[in-house]
Amino acid sequence: MLKKRDLADCQELFELMVHPEVFPYVRHKAMSIEEYMFITKQLIEAEERGELISRTILDEWGSPIGTISLYDIFDQTGFLGTWLGKPYHGKGYNQLAKDAFFQEIFYEFGIQTIFMKIRKDNERSMKAAQKLPYVSLADESRQLPHIENKNLYNIFEISKDMYTLYTKRNGFMTDEESRLKEA
Repeated sequence: MLKKRDLADCQELFELMVHPEVFPYVRHKAMSIEEYMFITKQLIEAEERGELISRTILDEWGSPIGTISLYDIFDQTGFLGTWLGKPYHGKGYNQLAKDAFFQEIFYEFGIQTIFMKIRKDNERSMKAAQKLPYVSLADESRQLPHIENKNLYNIFEISKDMYTLYTKRNGFMTDEESRLKEA
């Protein structure tokens, strides 16, 4: 479902990213495949430095369909950025990708809080965030001074504790719990 970013996936991802219903909501926009490859190379290098965590989302056949990343990592927190190609909207890939990614970043990387900055005019993402039982609105409860144009966005928060409670209540196992059961 997820894999580390790879330049070999750039052509397929770029073609999905430039769709007019996807492009406005992508954090790292590129106007050409060459520019997208350059940005992807920079993201891979930034991950090696511990500045972010970025994965390619795959469909059931292993084809790249989008990306999910944790940016601006600081003090065990970061901002989530995710996008899927238009043909994959509404098919459950977003939730599967988030579950896999949250498992990795909470239980392998030790992240404690994930923030989601969602444009108020992005109805699709706003509805998706509000459906998640482990997400809370953080606009008022958290002071995040580095957010520009705060009136354009809602800030949501996912804490490791709330996500863990959700997974335990719903019978999900963390990767660590699964490994311990196998041993």
